[in-house]
Amino acid sequence: MKVNVDRQKCTVCGVCVEVCPFGAITLSETSVEISDACTLCGMCVDTCEFGAISLPEVGAGPAEDLASYRGVWVYAEWREGLIHRVSFELLSEGRTLADKRGVPLCAVLLGHQLDGNLAEELISYGADVVYVVDRPELAHFSDEAYGNVLVELIRVKKPEMLLAGATSMGRSFIPRVAACLRTGLTADCTELDISEEGLLLQTRPAFGGNVMATIVCPHRRPQMATVRPRVMKPLKREGRQGNVEFPKISEECFLSRIEVLEVIPEKDQTAKLTEADVIISGGRGLQKGENFSIIEELAQMVKGAVGASRGAVDEGWIPPSHQVGQTGRTVAPNLYMAVGIAGAIQHVVGMQGSNVIVAINKDPMAPIFDIATYGVVADLFEFVPAFVRKIKQDRGEP
Repeated sequence: MKVNVDRQKCTVCGVCVEVCPFGAITLSETSVEISDACTLCGMCVDTCEFGAISLPEVGAGPAEDLASYRGVWVYAEWREGLIHRVSFELLSEGRTLADKRGVPLCAVLLGHQLDGNLAEELISYGADVVYVVDRPELAHFSDEAYGNVLVELIRVKKPEMLLAGATSMGRSFIPRVAACLRTGLTADCTELDISEEGLLLQTRPAFGGNVMATIVCPHRRPQMATVRPRVMKPLKREGRQGNVEFPKISEECFLSRIEVLEVIPEKDQTAKLTEADVIISGGRGLQKGENFSIIEELAQMVKGAVGASRGAVDEGWIPPSHQVGQTGRTVAPNLYMAVGIAGAIQHVVGMQGSNVIVAINKDPMAPIFDIATYGVVADLFEFVPAFVRKIKQDRGEP
């Protein structure tokens, strides 16, 4: 599907060719051609002064069908006996959305041998109702089983919105759920709100982080969005009242062509950036991979994780699991130190939610200083070792 061109209105001025970020528009002497590279972003539509370009119409579903959907749901991710932090963050945002709509907030908990206190914990963080499905087939995550169960629950209960974490699990099976339900899904949202018409406003970075796009899904339900961990703040835990329900699920939903033989714990603890309260990140300013030892030493002293810019990862200096940014991990620690990182927008998008940002760069004009809480204009190879020595001195260490 691509944009439509009204040949009678088109003057072949070429402005649309210049604004298309995907190179999907070509110009001949007499006409404009749209290739399959078109993503329906709409930039050419907004730019055309003659109204010659338009987006294809999408048929709306029956109004009575949409009206039958009610409530905000949060998928509560469960791993190794614990609920993932992002679930509490989404309950906070879901509580706000549900209150604006005047509807209940529900959490969905899938797994096996689930602790009875987990549902109560979800209620204490804002849920009105918790749907619990506890089955041996859900002991280990698989796209098929988890997706089938969630799809059936949605078809029966009909929530108008579903929020999930943009974790490895959420990114794996939530798109499958959206496809089965033939509805839309906006990934990696940074902000959610409700429009005057009651639609879910889903805001996320677009075009390499250069613009923020707000997306709506007016014709299908549920409206679905994923949010990266640490983007939103969880509510304080309170003694709230709620209901716990155990819905019956069709047996065929638990059938899966995948068998989990073994689960191998992640050995690289420093790569768990989304859980870290302190992150020390290095960029191209480190000049070579061996110099990441400077970052690692400082991170160990402050019990922090090691992060990196995309440039450092692309150079092969550090594994991709450490990458912070739009194409890596979104983090929001209490302290984020950017060492030798210029501050490209793709990196900033992934760490701007940090409470305190300390930037160390010898270039006083580096963009990273625009968002830094504290900036140090210095050679990192002189400053960081001196900083480490000062910490050791204050601690009385040799």
